Amino acid sequence: MKIYTKTGDNGTTGLYGGNRVKKYNLRIDSYGTVDELNAYIGLIKDQEISTSIKDSLLKIQNELFTLGAMLATPTEKETLKSGAERLNIPKIDSSSILFLENEIDAMEEGLAPMTHFILPGGHQSVSFCHIARCVCRRSERLCVALNDEETINNDILKYLNRLSDYLFVLARKLSKDLSVAEIKWIPKKNN
Repeated sequence: MKIYTKTGDNGTTGLYGGNRVKKYNLRIDSYGTVDELNAYIGLIKDQEISTSIKDSLLKIQNELFTLGAMLATPTEKETLKSGAERLNIPKIDSSSILFLENEIDAMEEGLAPMTHFILPGGHQSVSFCHIARCVCRRSERLCVALNDEETINNDILKYLNRLSDYLFVLARKLSKDLSVAEIKWIPKKNN
């Protein structure tokens, strides 16, 4: 299989199901941003972190590929004329969301309660988590906008919302694991 097809040379790309749309289409922007998020999660996974966190991140990367495939399949193209599902893979569902919630709860058990907002930074690995969190929030915003135009699976929105929470808590956990002080945001009063 060749990596280049030349079918996108005119500024269009194909959705799963055959429709061709402009590359700036909101659906393309949505799953393209999920792909960007997946790359940043790979960057976090490449850091010197525990094997259990790496395993969780690998699971999340696989789920993001699934989520991207779901976004690349327009609602009207989800089923074939025979009634069979076009996208015949496991979908993002409540168990995917529960996995993230359980991971968040487990990480939070060892963390001090938050008393202030926290500024991103302190260590490269922590900063990568915050960058991924921001990309995740952008992805979520794009998917919400897409959902306003054409309905998408609501579990996609829930998953992205929970994933940004996971990435924030992961940044806090890595700060603790790496013995890096969290930088509290304390607004300064004007004189």
